[in-house]
Amino acid sequence: MNIREQIAAYAPCNEQEARDKTVILDFLAKNGDAFLRENPLAHMTASAWVVNRERTKVLMVYHRLYDSWSWTGGHADGEEDLLAVALREVREETGVRHVVPASEEICSLEILTVDGHEKRGAYVPSHLHLNVTYLLEADERDALCVCEAENSGVRWFLLDEALKASTEPWFVERIYKKLNEKLR
Repeated sequence: MNIREQIAAYAPCNEQEARDKTVILDFLAKNGDAFLRENPLAHMTASAWVVNRERTKVLMVYHRLYDSWSWTGGHADGEEDLLAVALREVREETGVRHVVPASEEICSLEILTVDGHEKRGAYVPSHLHLNVTYLLEADERDALCVCEAENSGVRWFLLDEALKASTEPWFVERIYKKLNEKLR
């Protein structure tokens, strides 16, 4: 199945996911450039909730742009294999090498707001990330490495500690709690 089919087949777990799924599918149907960040209104991204093999800890990065502990993720940049994007971003942002999908199925869907900001000296207007999240497992014995361009810290947290570490209330309430509940 391609990503559009995967999103269409995904069974939302709550109203937020159901509504966001509808918007994402509509946007994909109407925008041929949905996988490119050059679309100034919205574009596809992939994120990962990276857990250890025992599923007792989650790997997070201290994101420079959001000034908060957060999950890993990034832009599709033309790639429609969003699982591959999520895996690539984990490796780039954390240094972890031994990371695999816990499942190749979508773990959650969400539309994320991104406030206008500066990136590499240029202003990036406010826009939306049409995001697909995957559950990944990593070896917590792997060496961690900060990606200076993106974050200033990489760390494993116990699942409930991760919720307290993040300073983004919407993410904690709408996404991170939901992802932790899916683990239980």
